[in-house]
Amino acid sequence: MSEGDAARLGVVEAARALRAKELSARELVESCLTAIAERNGGEPTFDGAPDAVNAFARIYADEALAAADEADARLAREGAGAPPLCGVPIALKDLYAAAGHPVTGSSRVREDAPAATEDSVAWARLREAGMILVGHTHTHEFAAGGTTDQVGNPWALDRSPGGSSGGSGAALAAGMVPAATGTDTCGSLRIPAALCGISALKPTHGRVPLGGILPLAVTLDHAGPMARSIADCAVLLQAMAEGGAETTPLMPPPAPMGELPTTARPGPRPLEGVRIAVTRRVETVDLEPDVADGYEAARDAVAALGATVVELDDAGWMSGQDLNTILLAEMVAHHVPYADRRDRYRPSIRELLELGGDGVPSEAYLAAQERRAAHTAAWEAWFAEHRVDAILEPSSPIVAPERGHGYDPGHLGGDGDPLIALTATWDLTGFPVAALPAGLGARTGLPVGMSLVAPRGAEAPLVQIAVDVQEHALPPLEIVREPRSAAAR
Repeated sequence: MSEGDAARLGVVEAARALRAKELSARELVESCLTAIAERNGGEPTFDGAPDAVNAFARIYADEALAAADEADARLAREGAGAPPLCGVPIALKDLYAAAGHPVTGSSRVREDAPAATEDSVAWARLREAGMILVGHTHTHEFAAGGTTDQVGNPWALDRSPGGSSGGSGAALAAGMVPAATGTDTCGSLRIPAALCGISALKPTHGRVPLGGILPLAVTLDHAGPMARSIADCAVLLQAMAEGGAETTPLMPPPAPMGELPTTARPGPRPLEGVRIAVTRRVETVDLEPDVADGYEAARDAVAALGATVVELDDAGWMSGQDLNTILLAEMVAHHVPYADRRDRYRPSIRELLELGGDGVPSEAYLAAQERRAAHTAAWEAWFAEHRVDAILEPSSPIVAPERGHGYDPGHLGGDGDPLIALTATWDLTGFPVAALPAGLGARTGLPVGMSLVAPRGAEAPLVQIAVDVQEHALPPLEIVREPRSAAAR
């Protein structure tokens, strides 16, 4: 296997190749480091150059190579008894603590933060499964936005990769690593998945403990995997969930997840007996033409695979004001320790914190959470009443927007941001979502993405549907080996 071939491998392929001794962990890590050197656009920077992807905040080459040598020794020593992901490289969003390295949230507010002394729970589980840390990827500052403007989208460097997990999305789209982590508060796993043409799994809230991850809004935050295929994401989520869920501030842990499928069911109609809904929610959002085309293609695809597609009214919307109340109350509380460093925030993040003032009145916050609980219960009842296995809808109503304005004054994100128009509901309810690419737009040449949504705790059947769709109808996009300028697109 050539060096270039190793860099393009997915998680499942890489794990199999390592166990079959078709390549070594050192060769795989070296291949990823070469891809980063070729495609990142130079050393990582805080602001990012217009002609650079700049997916990484920090790269740990020496540590990764040393870990690869240890993985090779372990594979030689233990063989099939080695951890399932032994030797597979991964990048962590710059919110996940990794012992010995700082976590900055891609912010100058934490640029002098000391190295973490402990791993985040999620990274500890991935490390226990044998994965090798290559580096931290950029996030929209403190995860408080959907653009990650210091990162260029490999499909068009003048476009945003989405956010807040934009660095992870860009690194995957450009084939720098086979796996990455992200977080999702209003859509931050699914938006970069859609805009970069990769896959992501937002698990049920609480499925992956948040310990050691810099928070944005703890009752909305979800930690999850990103990769180029749903099957790869399933393997990663299995490891991240190993050891159990946590009790969230709002609800008990989800039911045990069980084993997640990684292969499609055979035959031309693997979705026979599956009931998939399309709802009026999508009609209330302005879809760009390329996204509308992708949505129609996805609807046709699931029907062709045997699913019963039903058109239904939705279970209602939660007000944008309630979303903002919850988000601001929790964000302001988390940022109290940085009060003396307000001048270091980028403009839009500073304005967002100022909008929250000294905090949200407790009665307003509690009332919003009570309405959220009722909203979640209504959606749970809706799934049961209509016997729906999954909802299909676009992940983002727009393709990747122009890069460079997400940190400008007045760009506060939150209610009214088109990027979160369809995603935020599923953070409020805590439902699991599988996000996968649905091809390139005929007009823009940019990726479009679709989401499949299931009730709380239903990751296993959801993943099976998503794997079936991806392997039979909507295959993963090719790696962008040469990030594209606007003129080349």
